[in-house]
Amino acid sequence: MTAATDTAPQRHAPVPRGGITQSISDSLVVAKRNLIRMTRIPEMIIFGLIQPIMFVVLFSYVFGGSISVDGSTSPAAYREFLMAGIFAQTVTFATAGAGAGIADDMHKGLIDRFRSLPMARGAVLTGRTLADLVQTTLTLVVLAIVALLVGWRTHENFGKVLGGFALLLLLGYAFSWIGALIGLSVRTPEAATSGGLIWLFPLTFISNAFVPSENMPTFLRHIAEWNPFSATVQAARELFGNLPPGYQAPDAWPMQHPVWASIIWSVLIVLVFRTLSVRKYRSATA
Repeated sequence: MTAATDTAPQRHAPVPRGGITQSISDSLVVAKRNLIRMTRIPEMIIFGLIQPIMFVVLFSYVFGGSISVDGSTSPAAYREFLMAGIFAQTVTFATAGAGAGIADDMHKGLIDRFRSLPMARGAVLTGRTLADLVQTTLTLVVLAIVALLVGWRTHENFGKVLGGFALLLLLGYAFSWIGALIGLSVRTPEAATSGGLIWLFPLTFISNAFVPSENMPTFLRHIAEWNPFSATVQAARELFGNLPPGYQAPDAWPMQHPVWASIIWSVLIVLVFRTLSVRKYRSATA
């Protein structure tokens, strides 16, 4: 009698397809999935708009006239000084939502389902951050309209103004990768939300967003001037034409060259935290 041989087919884990083109395609598919999910939960977008609008109104009318900007306490001067900071705060606070979304997908086991598919490993996270970038862009457009309604104006050409908003969105996209790493590192969406906000408050308030850094104590001033958040705020003010007349920038290199500093900081954050996030994604779902 001959021994029976096992002819049952062996199953192998799907092999991700390689190539930049495939990675981009997979990322766009995941981004589309997340955008469809956002449209089906409109309260996510509505609540995301309420907070920055409240900041615009409160800071404009409560603090306007109380804070000196380059020797002037004019509410109009402070309003123009303020708006770049509010815009930057809005795009960076979206980090908490990005982290909570990824933590929620992890908690529900959705990430494991994605991992079972033959797709690029980084596509899941890239798609998520791209979808968050679209939502942040929508929020920024609405916020700019509200700012115009309360009296904010730009004083540079259209190209520079668009450049200012592009730098703000680049910073928001960079910070969304920090949120992705946080979301992959915690167990619940609630923890991701808390972890995504705790470090943002000192980052945004120890900066030049709401008050001139020149008014701070020396050690805080140095921190604020080298803060990547401050560089983007300063760059946006410069491109919007919202710096006070005769304004003398601090001597720190990021404040003297804010546009370049903003780009360099944002690109470095993307490179570092995307690498860490993809590595964490592989180990967290293994």
